[in-house]
Amino acid sequence: MEQQTVYLKPVTLKNIFKFAVPTIAMTVFMSFYTMVDGLFVSNLIGTNALSAINLTAPIIQLVTAISTMLATGGSAVIMKKMGAQKTKEAREDFTFLILVNIVVGFVMCGLGYLAMDQIFAGMNLSVDVANYCTEYLSRYLLFTIPILLMNNFTLYMIASEKATLSLVCSVAGGVLNMMLDYVFIAVLDMGISGAAIATGLGYSVTAIVGLFVFSSKKSLLHFQRPAFRWKVLANAATNGCSEMATALVTGIITMMFNWTMLHYVGENGVAAVTIIMYVLMFVSSLYTGYSYGVAPMISYYCGEQNSEKLKKLIAISMRVIAIISVLTVTASFLLTEPLVSVFARPNDPVYDLAVTGNRICTIALFFIGFNIFASGMFTALSNGVVSAILAFSRSFVFMLITMLVLPAILGVNGIWLATPAAELMALLLSAVMFLKYRKRYQY
Repeated sequence: MEQQTVYLKPVTLKNIFKFAVPTIAMTVFMSFYTMVDGLFVSNLIGTNALSAINLTAPIIQLVTAISTMLATGGSAVIMKKMGAQKTKEAREDFTFLILVNIVVGFVMCGLGYLAMDQIFAGMNLSVDVANYCTEYLSRYLLFTIPILLMNNFTLYMIASEKATLSLVCSVAGGVLNMMLDYVFIAVLDMGISGAAIATGLGYSVTAIVGLFVFSSKKSLLHFQRPAFRWKVLANAATNGCSEMATALVTGIITMMFNWTMLHYVGENGVAAVTIIMYVLMFVSSLYTGYSYGVAPMISYYCGEQNSEKLKKLIAISMRVIAIISVLTVTASFLLTEPLVSVFARPNDPVYDLAVTGNRICTIALFFIGFNIFASGMFTALSNGVVSAILAFSRSFVFMLITMLVLPAILGVNGIWLATPAAELMALLLSAVMFLKYRKRYQY
């Protein structure tokens, strides 16, 4: 089949980039329009509203965690079956997992509405910020199912060699989001509700296109009568548990950052954290996009038991990540002040906090890429246990240690140093696991 030829081609930088560049562009663009969302909110509504978006982020991450698990874990399981030439079975499993995501969407939406008032009530926020939080999240949750489908269809388009279409959908959704941000906030004066609705509609583009794409039998993966194989669901859940753990603990750590900043600095500190998280998210999206791009290749070669191609793919990937790391660290140091000034003016107390914080947090960019790739690689190899250990240690255990210890010693600067210190610890663990499993997977 024509769709399978890319997996059969030699492993070269050019062929890898045919997979990876569209996904890198897609994830970078998605993070970019998330930043633009924050730009509209901070400049047209205020930094209190920007703080509210960050305070709602943990709940949003909790809502989408299960979908992230099923999307990443399911993609690896399905593409491994494709590599083993179990095409019909793979398509049945694909349809089944999409149906599971829809059910999850209904459940998580309901739980989100039930929990949000109690969560915000316990944060000791000002009335203004608390109202912004409730208003933003209540609108965002309306789009839970489209957002979960977007998470899944993005990865399955990549696996079906439709990465360019996935990129087009992301760009179209991003442009729509930005246009609606301006219309809803600046023209219609809908405030932070407008930002939430614009984001939800932007994400819905990929969900709608995906429904049409995967309804066509011309697609490598497409809908057909599902087989309810609960073992497949269990395998997808186990294999993708690292990504779910990352989403869950990222939400928890974000709350810790917020609470720590509220303790040391107040709501201005939360706004500064939000700006720095945008910058880190933007740069991390390069690595995430690359890992998403090569994951189907890793899964396919693993299923095919082609150790030569697998070894070459991972060796090239390590070199690519090293180069990106050096470039992003340099760029982040040089562009700190211009980046921060987009969100906060120099006379705003948030500005100085964010500039200092970004320069310290930039050190983490030396390590993040390798950690993201290591976790993604083990997921693609269907070793969800190791991937989960790496992701959970990086996102929770090491961050918890550094967040408890460093601020107590160094104050606010300790909060900024927590991320680089945790990423360095995670890099050492990733290196240990990489070497330990090298013989098993022959990479």
